[in-house]
Amino acid sequence: MEMNVGLLVQARLGVLGVALFLAVGVGVRARRDDLAVAAAVLATVLMLQA
Repeated sequence: MEMNVGLLVQARLGVLGVALFLAVGVGVRARRDDLAVAAAVLATVLMLQA
């Protein structure tokens, strides 16, 4: 499942999308909710416009 999401994001947003989802993962692992939420919201907005 995660691989499919990664491929979809990369196809639609390129490297920026992959970096945003990496930031979400890092934010969750580091327990930095503000980083994870901001990256997820930005990725969602960009996916809606792509």
